[in-house]
Amino acid sequence: MRKRLIQVFGFLISSLGWLFVLCTMAMDYWRISQIGGQGGSFIIKVAWYWSNLWKDCFTDSTAITNCRDFAVLWSVTPYIQGVRGLLMCGLTLGFFAVVFCFAGMECTYIGGAEKTKDKLVFAGAVFHVAGSVSDLAAYCLYINRIARTAFAASLAPGVLRYDLGPPIFLGLVGCFLIILGAVLYAATVYQIIFPESKVIYAYGSRTYMDPRSRGRSMYTGYYRPSRQYGYYMGSGKSSSSKISNISQTTPEKLSQRDAFV
Repeated sequence: MRKRLIQVFGFLISSLGWLFVLCTMAMDYWRISQIGGQGGSFIIKVAWYWSNLWKDCFTDSTAITNCRDFAVLWSVTPYIQGVRGLLMCGLTLGFFAVVFCFAGMECTYIGGAEKTKDKLVFAGAVFHVAGSVSDLAAYCLYINRIARTAFAASLAPGVLRYDLGPPIFLGLVGCFLIILGAVLYAATVYQIIFPESKVIYAYGSRTYMDPRSRGRSMYTGYYRPSRQYGYYMGSGKSSSSKISNISQTTPEKLSQRDAFV
């Protein structure tokens, strides 16, 4: 029950993260720059320049927006192409991750035997991490490009200083949720897929396993009873009775001793 509950939480959290990442690809205002607002023309008081992965736009204070779509793939700025490619690779890996984890969850009736389902869950967790790293690299690439311009000491004429928009932060939160969901998945099956290995010791030509209990001998490899309660000797005489018999001296032995003296 506990394993099933953790897997359900992992599925919900990771799916929400992938939904956030998917939404960022269609959202506007990846970067935004504001001009004006402190006087100027009596018609246009302020203007916004903003962009996303597919177009550059301009919006004035009269709510009129003019956009320029990126014509073809080869005319797009190289770092935009890199961001697109990394995001699409991450989403592809995320699709397979969701399928594997859904088939391997304990609460589903598909996926085969229990051992096979655990392997599917672990494979899905690995795909989740790989996809989130790909998406995180895309967002970091875009942030680095914007930060280089925003913090530059001087810019060429006509170059604007842009700020980061909401899609970037939403995508970073989505990557964090994906990794958290993958950790929850892996925590439920890690000990089953990778059990604790036993240490093996070799003595001469024979190999013995490391004892796991107090009663097993490290050198012989077979089970030896614990000495906490003593040994069980069966129906024969105990060791204490044997010692008492040995310590007793018979009259015959005393006479032999006197004769010798």
